[in-house]
Amino acid sequence: MGRQPNDSVRVEIFDQTYNLRGPDPQYLVKLAEYVDTKMRAVAAQASTVDSLRVAVLAALNVADELHVVHSRLESISQYEIRANNLSGMLDQVLEEDSGEKVAG
Repeated sequence: MGRQPNDSVRVEIFDQTYNLRGPDPQYLVKLAEYVDTKMRAVAAQASTVDSLRVAVLAALNVADELHVVHSRLESISQYEIRANNLSGMLDQVLEEDSGEKVAG
């Protein structure tokens, strides 16, 4: 029998066990591992053992990563718009150029 749409999976994040439920348990495990890694990295650098503070600092790190990715995607979108505009202008010039050769 296959997995149900919202199977639950048990994960451990920063020495705490959580039962998570979602359509893709493997993805949830991957996310939990990522969060655990971030929290452990913060804990190794911070002078605190307070798990709430570690979680907030890890969340800020993840938010920073997300912000950087969003900024890069926005830049790529702007380049794509410019490239499409330039492509359209080039097509227009080539059409005009080929029209002059046919007429001439």
